[in-house]
Amino acid sequence: MASAATGATGWYRGRVKAVPSGDCLVIVAIASTKPGPLPEKTITLSSLIAPRLARRGGVDEPFAWESREFLRKLCIGMEVTFKVDYTVPSINRDFGTVFRGDKNVAMLVVSQGWVKIREQGQQKGEVSPYLAELLRLEEQAKQEGLGRWSKVPGAAEASIRNLPPSAIGDPSNLDAMGLLAANKGLPMEAIVEQVRDGSTVRIYLLPEFQFVQVFVAGIQAPQMGRRAASETVVEPELTADETNGDVSGEPRAPLTSAQRLAVSTSAETAADPFAHEAKFFTEMRVLNRDVRVVLEGVDKFSNLIGSVYYPDGESAKDLALELVENGYAKYIEWSANMMEEEAKRRLKNAELQAKKSRLRMWTNYVPPPSNSKAIHNQNFTGKVVEVVSGDCVIVADDSIPYGSPLAERRVNLSSIRCPKMGNPRRDEKPAPYAREAKEFLRTRLIGRQVNVQMEYSRKVAPTDGSVVSSVAAADSRVMDFGSVFLLSTAKVDNDDTLSSTPAAGSQQTGVNIAELVVGRGFGTVIRHRDFEERSNYYDALLSAESRAISGRKGIHSAKDPPVMHITDLTTASAKKARDFLPFLHRSRKVPAVVEYVLSGHRFKLLIPKETCSIAFSFSGVRCPGRDEPYSDEAIALTRRKIMQRDVEIEVETVDRTGTFLGSLWESRTNVAITLLEAGLAKLQTTFGSDRIPEFHLLDQAEQSAKRQKLKIWENFVEGEEVSNGATVENKQQEVLKVIVTEVVGGGKFYVQTVGDQKIASIQQQLSSLNLKDAPVVGAFNPKKGDIVLCYFHADKSWYRAMVVNTPRGPVESPKDMFEVFYIDYGNQEEVPYSQLRPLDQSVSAAPGLAQLCSLAYIKIPNLEEDFGQEAAEYLSELTLNSGKEFRAKVEERDTSGGKVKGQGTGTILAVTLVAVDAEISVNAAMLQEGLARTEKRNRWDRKERQLAFDNLEMFQEEARTSRRGMWQYGDIQSDDEDTAPPPRKATTGGRR
Repeated sequence: MASAATGATGWYRGRVKAVPSGDCLVIVAIASTKPGPLPEKTITLSSLIAPRLARRGGVDEPFAWESREFLRKLCIGMEVTFKVDYTVPSINRDFGTVFRGDKNVAMLVVSQGWVKIREQGQQKGEVSPYLAELLRLEEQAKQEGLGRWSKVPGAAEASIRNLPPSAIGDPSNLDAMGLLAANKGLPMEAIVEQVRDGSTVRIYLLPEFQFVQVFVAGIQAPQMGRRAASETVVEPELTADETNGDVSGEPRAPLTSAQRLAVSTSAETAADPFAHEAKFFTEMRVLNRDVRVVLEGVDKFSNLIGSVYYPDGESAKDLALELVENGYAKYIEWSANMMEEEAKRRLKNAELQAKKSRLRMWTNYVPPPSNSKAIHNQNFTGKVVEVVSGDCVIVADDSIPYGSPLAERRVNLSSIRCPKMGNPRRDEKPAPYAREAKEFLRTRLIGRQVNVQMEYSRKVAPTDGSVVSSVAAADSRVMDFGSVFLLSTAKVDNDDTLSSTPAAGSQQTGVNIAELVVGRGFGTVIRHRDFEERSNYYDALLSAESRAISGRKGIHSAKDPPVMHITDLTTASAKKARDFLPFLHRSRKVPAVVEYVLSGHRFKLLIPKETCSIAFSFSGVRCPGRDEPYSDEAIALTRRKIMQRDVEIEVETVDRTGTFLGSLWESRTNVAITLLEAGLAKLQTTFGSDRIPEFHLLDQAEQSAKRQKLKIWENFVEGEEVSNGATVENKQQEVLKVIVTEVVGGGKFYVQTVGDQKIASIQQQLSSLNLKDAPVVGAFNPKKGDIVLCYFHADKSWYRAMVVNTPRGPVESPKDMFEVFYIDYGNQEEVPYSQLRPLDQSVSAAPGLAQLCSLAYIKIPNLEEDFGQEAAEYLSELTLNSGKEFRAKVEERDTSGGKVKGQGTGTILAVTLVAVDAEISVNAAMLQEGLARTEKRNRWDRKERQLAFDNLEMFQEEARTSRRGMWQYGDIQSDDEDTAPPPRKATTGGRR
């Protein structure tokens, strides 16, 4: 065996693994160059004879146990130096001298009287080299009456253990259930007598010396296989065959006599990989050691299941956890269910880490496919602007301007699941406690500063959130998950105090919101599969869930869930909405909660006092519409100011669509004034100032924005016409000869000017480019807004394109998808990285040739609206698919749009479009088919515009009377913005 000592001297160093008796040691090498368990040797102390411990059916010799205990406590686990003095081949046993430090172990044993000196052997040399000194020490011990030489009357008889039947090989006498009932959960002192395999030990329970076999709870080590019939079993316990585990991890019943006979005549079964290593690992830690055993349960075959703890310095270590952490055992659910939740979590986490590190028995482990992916370095700070549900919030990133579409990020709370809010469109009602969970978060988070630690993303099916296969990956969406921490705890209840500690290496600050939700019983913790990403604070979440279950909180309560009936007037008739008007008029100001921001000036409000939801809009104040410039900024500002906040409203009236009109205050601030001051709204002066509450304050706010030329007033000139928030330049009529290159819906389309020399020049430059092979991944990294060269499969040609969207993180594969906008044609598509090439500055610098246009004087529904799809198809038929040239008369030129995704890169032209061979304009044809309607007239319209309306309204009337398209069910109701509130009654002394 390997040793630090030189083999030439015959002395070796090792560590004592076991002490079978008072004169025998099992010593293992300290190190080895070979893999697997270390070499070992059994050494019997030369010239000594210790009293023998009982074997099956026998009894101890006097002082046998004390003799073994003295040597065990002296040497177990200790480093020793030894030498083989002689070998007796007839019994295949090595006899030697052992030193612990500078002390001769044999002399220490003899001096305490626990052994006697063997008579001289039959052959010369079969004696200890220290025989003379040993004889002297023996004589001294006899004279002093030490150990087995005790002169106390009855001492020899008293030293013989009174072993119960189970300790002498009769396991049928073991009352496993009785033993468990008397000691469940209590630490029991024991000595490990044998290690059957890495996760099965045989022990003496002290002080009664009850001998039992214990399967370590929650784990299973690799199996040792069955012994061959010729193998000699020297231990007094049951043979390993009799309780061998099956492949499921659950122990088998004890074998019958016939089965034993079958086993004894069968060939030896090979051990599982790493079985010997696992057994050796356990032996080196617990064999012949004092341990504590906690019985956890009994299986259906009356096998004892327990946890084993062994000393390690000043602390105690869990054998199961050590085996799993080192890759010598796997987690077993059926026996782990007998343990405490905390212990189960530790074992499960240890196994996961061992699998990730591919330790030992997991060397060839192949992780199952996972639909989750870790997110790195995406932590940010912001304000919560919306609580979607108990496990989902929307946070406005402080580092991004609020008008940007990327400013608000949806964060799903990692590793928890709350009751679903349902979908009103599909008549799905909220699940029990769903409203309570959402309201719990709203009152604590809305408008509050939080830290967000993004942790992982997951692909989910768009319908039910289930995991998708690779076949359906194209139809899936990605959800981002993270932990949210409330920076200030001023509003956190006393019941919300947390006992969790940060995960290792984390930077937790504030209160973990997910832990807060789970601890109050409003959510459950997701049981992740192996290798599935999870919260960095997963253990804290499980602890919070345990507290909620034990406290019977929320969804864990036996009580019926609370019920709230809300009348939703946003989907009811206008008449029903008007019926509620008297209730809202009873008080000057009515408390409300903003449920949704529908536009910059229109909201859905919850009125708790009246248990109803209403549509609400400002009186006489309008923000840009959804398709107009600064619409997104107006919505973003309103969301940050009042989304899900407690507000007060004063209702004036109800319009024809059932929308309530009035004023709204948040923290005593009129929100309409905030919008006007920011240049994101304007007054509807056609209503008349006497109909608008606090008109003088609103007017002052608008005038201030005009003077500073903010947002919609950036091109404002006193006396210049302004329409719908977009500056309109009135110039001499301009007629362009064009072809339509793309229809994008909503009456918008792209054109190229016929005969434009720029087009021919760009095409010539592109055709002359020397295109190389696809760039190496990572060498070329297009960013959003870059102009690149893109391959268009439809005609197998290369065109200029602007990058609109990029994959997350750096490019990792030629198949990574980019969204591009062809700047010379107006169409968009997703293409792989392999279809992109860098473009020379001389070619990319020229402006895009596609001009975005809209049909003047008419409104065409967007694609998601009724008849939007039909309108787009018909417009494509008339223009794009016809291949004709058109005359485009420019009626208005809108220069306020700027760069907008899907709306080109410059000015939007409102045109009257007429085919060269057509009798009527495309504008009129759309009205005639009932796929559009005329814009609203204004009294300040110029004469040319009034004449155009007169002409177009004839075609609209034709569609109306013929019930075509959108007119098939009769007249279309006007938008709520067309309706003004009634005049306010004259009052004195300020506001009424």
